[in-house]
Amino acid sequence: MAGSRELASRYTETMTIDERLEKLTERHEALTQSVELMIAEGRETSSRISALERLAQQDGENIRALARIAEIHERPLTGIEGGE
Repeated sequence: MAGSRELASRYTETMTIDERLEKLTERHEALTQSVELMIAEGRETSSRISALERLAQQDGENIRALARIAEIHERPLTGIEGGE
């Protein structure tokens, strides 16, 4: 760790204040762009999750409807089988 501190110290010592400010500004801009991209991706992901929630809810409703239909059809078959 001490070696990397010395290297960083020598690096910044050879830079002028203006160069250091320029470097910090570049890093800040890069970080800002990264955060903006992450926010956009987060919104897109949230939108996709909402769509999947709606689809899952619709699937659940369809499954319940099919179960009711199967129940209704099961009753007459039981009656026919029992009458044999």
